[in-house]
Amino acid sequence: MTCLAEKLSRIFLFLFMSLNYTQHTLEKLEQILKVLNYRVRYEKGNFKTGACLLQSSRVVVVNKFSNIESKINALVLLLQQIKADESLLDEKQTQFLYSLKQTTLQL
Repeated sequence: MTCLAEKLSRIFLFLFMSLNYTQHTLEKLEQILKVLNYRVRYEKGNFKTGACLLQSSRVVVVNKFSNIESKINALVLLLQQIKADESLLDEKQTQFLYSLKQTTLQL
């Protein structure tokens, strides 16, 4: 297993223990991205990570055939990587985003 694969599996394991894989969680992630001026689209595609971020157009393309766990994991990984203007988020969204970004520090 490569280092990246090991890191991703540990992140997914941690997220599995702390995140509920529900439609509500998916909607919370989508709403945060929307407030941060990203557009989430569900399309057919061959994404190794479950999603693709088009930086210049601020579009996140998620594989529509992935299960809900894969969709949530992909959006969490993207949110961890982007620089977010937290002033756009309300307090609950900021706390949720902060907790998502902290998962990488706990590995």
